[in-house]
Amino acid sequence: MMKKFSYLSLCAVLLMQTAVAQNIQNNPGSNHGNKFEQLGTILPTPNEQRTASGAPGVKYWQQRADYDIKCELDETTQTLKGSETVTYTNNSPDPLTYIWLQLDENQHSSINNANYQSASKMPERTTDKQISGFELSNADNGYGFRILKLTDALGKNLKYTINKTMMRIEVPILKSGQKFVFKLDWSYKIADRIAMGGRGGYEYFPTDGNYLFTMAQWYPRLCVYSDFQGWQNHQFTGRGEFALTFGDFKVQMTVPADHVVGSTGECQNYAQVLSAGQLAKFNKAKVATSPVEIVTLAEAKAAEAKKSTAKKTWIFYAKDVRDFAWTSSRKYIWDAMNQNVDGKNVLCMSFYGKEAYNLYSKFSTKAVAHTIKTYSDFTIPYPYPVAQSIEAANGMEYPMICFNYGRTNEDGTYSETVKNGMLGVIIHEVGHNFFPMIINSDERQWSWMDEGLNTFVEYLTEELWDNKFPSKRGPAYTIVPYMKLPKDQLEPIMSNSENIVQFGPNAYSKPATGLNILRETIMGRELFDYAFKEYAKRWAFKHPTPADFFRTMEDASGEDLDWFWRGWFYSTDACDISLDEVRYAKADFPKPAKTMKQPAKVEKPLLTYDDISKIRNREDKRIKFYTDQDLEARDFYWKYARGLVQVDSTKAKTVEVTLPLDEFTADEKAKYANKHFYELNFSNKGGLVMPIIVEFTFKDGTKTLDRIPAQIWRLNEVKTSKFYALDKEVASIKVDPFRETADIDESNNTWGATDASPSKFQLFKSKQAAGRGQSEGINPMQFEVKKSK
Repeated sequence: MMKKFSYLSLCAVLLMQTAVAQNIQNNPGSNHGNKFEQLGTILPTPNEQRTASGAPGVKYWQQRADYDIKCELDETTQTLKGSETVTYTNNSPDPLTYIWLQLDENQHSSINNANYQSASKMPERTTDKQISGFELSNADNGYGFRILKLTDALGKNLKYTINKTMMRIEVPILKSGQKFVFKLDWSYKIADRIAMGGRGGYEYFPTDGNYLFTMAQWYPRLCVYSDFQGWQNHQFTGRGEFALTFGDFKVQMTVPADHVVGSTGECQNYAQVLSAGQLAKFNKAKVATSPVEIVTLAEAKAAEAKKSTAKKTWIFYAKDVRDFAWTSSRKYIWDAMNQNVDGKNVLCMSFYGKEAYNLYSKFSTKAVAHTIKTYSDFTIPYPYPVAQSIEAANGMEYPMICFNYGRTNEDGTYSETVKNGMLGVIIHEVGHNFFPMIINSDERQWSWMDEGLNTFVEYLTEELWDNKFPSKRGPAYTIVPYMKLPKDQLEPIMSNSENIVQFGPNAYSKPATGLNILRETIMGRELFDYAFKEYAKRWAFKHPTPADFFRTMEDASGEDLDWFWRGWFYSTDACDISLDEVRYAKADFPKPAKTMKQPAKVEKPLLTYDDISKIRNREDKRIKFYTDQDLEARDFYWKYARGLVQVDSTKAKTVEVTLPLDEFTADEKAKYANKHFYELNFSNKGGLVMPIIVEFTFKDGTKTLDRIPAQIWRLNEVKTSKFYALDKEVASIKVDPFRETADIDESNNTWGATDASPSKFQLFKSKQAAGRGQSEGINPMQFEVKKSK
């Protein structure tokens, strides 16, 4: 008998976890002993499937689903018809009498969607198509899956039930180790993705009369059945993404003959679907070190102008993937190049229309190559033969293929915002190959394990593209506006994706920032990188849970991080460490010592900042940035907007205090005659315990840094102090000088003076650099001054 429920169901325990983390404390009446309590009562109990170390256990298992699919795209009617044969393998110890499938395309159905009547308001501007979505009607709008036929391998009809975006199939008792084969015929009307939203669908280009199809969530697919929750059958409402089962795919797509198809997997019949010239360029691209255009801009424009009425069938095969997506259009330019990853060649490719040519032809495939190489360095070597970026005016990921945005102005120019947004989305979506396509977490339950972990490595990858890349998620200071929100607008990271109000900060930014703080400030790069890589190795092609991640990070690093998970992931506390006072004395002072207290809070604007990762990357001579290795990746904006602005720090005032030295001998007094004594008193105003980073600037202009671990708060989570005996007199003190801890109020972080006399300090100004960003809507590339030759 399987011990399935000894590992608590994540679904059932979700609310309990949050309540335990925030409300049930070990020592609630005290100012200590709560924030550093272990997570043992919160995390699921280890067992033979998932160990206390965070690794898969000796009896870990997971299911498998293999697909053989044939489908046909009708461009004229915008419909897709398909037939799939699925082989489902029950590797669990449980006998199964039914299986669950996802019907995500039902998102667009008026009768089978799972939107749960989301709140809505009257729009200020809209279209007729959008307004029709608000009309009160029980009529079938024609969207969603039509199940045409469902049988077993012998042709016997199978009973099924559709519940919104889910489908249950009744099967003969499927014992442990057995396989079950069923055949399913279906069709659906493809949605206008631009008007109706969603991941998959079509975009119509009225200027040339063509379509661009992105076929995602396009086939009925197996849900995950796991040891920790049984069937994962949460409905698809459009936000929480997917939990899926690994398997092999053979897919045949019949499309208009002049379409170009990009897909998960490797094409099995390029010789039949490409011209001789295109096939020759494809073979050249497989070993090229810079992009080769397989379908050129001129060829794409010619195809747009003359539409074929014939059809072609493209055949693709993908091994060990959790999903399958594809795209089809006659609009595509197609380029490709090789990238070596750990001794293995990976074909990096991009597909894009003429509307994106000046951006995608320069950057897209290079960004794909840089991403899989960099992610491989931080996790596991990229295991697949292909990685692709498709310009489709959105951002969505699938194995080996992703859909991104980034179109130019009509004159071919582009703004810095569009360029950096395009690079960021390509890196992010290609990076999803690792999280969650390979390290296969449950996105529908824990969005942060997918989006947050991926956004963190995206940040590392952006940093290694260009040391000046303006990353918006990852640096600690960028999360401050979110952390400052009222508590009733926040949820813990450990919340179900459907229940989050501030989804972007909660699922993407906050977990990414937390991991960056762990790497740069708490653990250090060496310990963090080793543990993070170990997590990726342990759970590649498996189904990890939050507990597996938390436990592995501690197990592989030798660091007790429960206090960090508790504060950053399970609570809504913020970091606000206040330097309340500085007590200063000299052993031979002629006057009483002085105590420096902080003024009232002073708000500061959020500015672009040269964060600690950028500084350390520059200092690490082993690091080579992509734009330094490939000079062609330096465009107009590589040189633009690299100026700095300055902001003033806050000020302080004085009160008096004395330091008795009567117990010292004459020799001891002489020994300490030139010492400078400082007591720094801190308070935790935000509730989140974090390290305290103190920068001393001495009167001779030199500086030193003290990194105090978060454990200083162990015995008092509200107030703490640190005493220093220094050889030089301090001119100023700053807490969190590199803005590493996401401190939400920097006005209480500084103290300083310029008076040279001991025991007295005066007000001063410290200056701090910050980056200059480009105003939204300005495109200086259009106004570039051309030098005469």
